[in-house]
Amino acid sequence: MKNINLAVSVLPEKQVLYAKYLTVRGYSEELCRPLEIEDYVVQPMADVSPPKWHLGHTTWFFETFILIPHLPNYQVFDDEYNFVFNSYYETIGSRVIRTDRGNLSRPSVADIYNYRRYVDKHMIEFLDAEFLTQNLVDIFVLGLNHEQQHQELLLTDIKYILGHNPLFPPYSKEIKSAEYANHDREYVRFKAGIYEIGFEGQGFCFDNEQGRHKVYLDDFEIENTLVTNKQYLDFIQAGGYSDFQFWHAEGWDWVKKHQAQAPLYWHLIDGKWMIYTLNGLMDIYLEAAVCHINFYEAAAYASWRGMRLPTEAEWEVSADHISWGERWEWTNSAYLPYPRFKKEAGAVGEYNGKFMINQMVLRGASIATPKGHSRKTYRNFFQTAHQWQFTGIRLAR
Repeated sequence: MKNINLAVSVLPEKQVLYAKYLTVRGYSEELCRPLEIEDYVVQPMADVSPPKWHLGHTTWFFETFILIPHLPNYQVFDDEYNFVFNSYYETIGSRVIRTDRGNLSRPSVADIYNYRRYVDKHMIEFLDAEFLTQNLVDIFVLGLNHEQQHQELLLTDIKYILGHNPLFPPYSKEIKSAEYANHDREYVRFKAGIYEIGFEGQGFCFDNEQGRHKVYLDDFEIENTLVTNKQYLDFIQAGGYSDFQFWHAEGWDWVKKHQAQAPLYWHLIDGKWMIYTLNGLMDIYLEAAVCHINFYEAAAYASWRGMRLPTEAEWEVSADHISWGERWEWTNSAYLPYPRFKKEAGAVGEYNGKFMINQMVLRGASIATPKGHSRKTYRNFFQTAHQWQFTGIRLAR
């Protein structure tokens, strides 16, 4: 669970809380509507969770952190669900290990939807309660943002599940393939100086965004848009995956171990590169921003171009002057605490603080990010080998 900053002087009207809750909860189920019942249970790799687990876990969050401790006389839906849907909170108790989530044929999908109805009913009762304080509203808002995080993971995991089905079934023919977009390219220049980064002002943020502080940046230039499929294809055709000089040592080990030759979801069929998208397998649109790139690939491409990835400070300083939101963008910054960061006690402190090691920061948002969920101070983070997120490349020099 992530700490939040919700600096408002009065409680929101209950109608606003109702509407926000119903909208967020409804969107999770809307994302699952195109699925067949069999799709809900599949777990092709450890980092992918079955869709039904996401639906259960986000419901468990509201039950565990709001209803059980704060709604009088609340009865849990099922005593075993704390074990099934706890993700990694040691404070909360034991849990099913992540790699076994795909073995959970029970509870059924129908059981989990019943669980959601049960918790939703009691959450409305909670929102009606006269004891609703600002602190409880803060936890409630945190729960909504937590579910929005899982909505992005849900769509990402669904794409991985379907994209690794040999039949390459489309997720939905009706969804707009926003993976296809790009903009005119130019460099945005910034002079050396002292800048400030980190969250400030009112509204929601996670604890890892807090600790606004000054940073010194040297002169730098950053591209206003992302690397395209065409540009990345040039790297592939120039032998980028077979020349060690462009790769970090760990990255080169990854290339050899996985015999990597292209981004995730690229397939060489009869001598022609194809790509799996949410609309199914199709020709690569060359002007689209390249997607599903890990940090190793992003850094190698930048090296091949004689450039580099921006730091997260450079990215945030330039965020108002560049186009972002199509892909999560790798930075060259390790995921570390800001000055004055303090890990909270209990379950709150388990979310961000304990992951500040062996990961790199990504900035921005992607086409899978729920509308309004990101901001320029948002600090996403993943391990360097991950490709399954909607990640891309922006260059700096």
